[in-house]
Amino acid sequence: MFPMPGGMEWVLIGAVVLLLFGGKKIPELMKGLGSGIKEFKKATNDVEGTVTKDNDKKEVKN
Repeated sequence: MFPMPGGMEWVLIGAVVLLLFGGKKIPELMKGLGSGIKEFKKATNDVEGTVTKDNDKKEVKN
């Protein structure tokens, strides 16, 4: 549907972010983004582990 942004588009996006938030806020924003990604991966792994355990239990019963 939408193509991935190329090199010039990423530069433009970065410039807009820098203009909107300024240099002092960007590290704080990236830290928040990183912790959000970390939490998402943790939740994904927890769900994946639960599904795997449930599948293992079903195989043992059969």
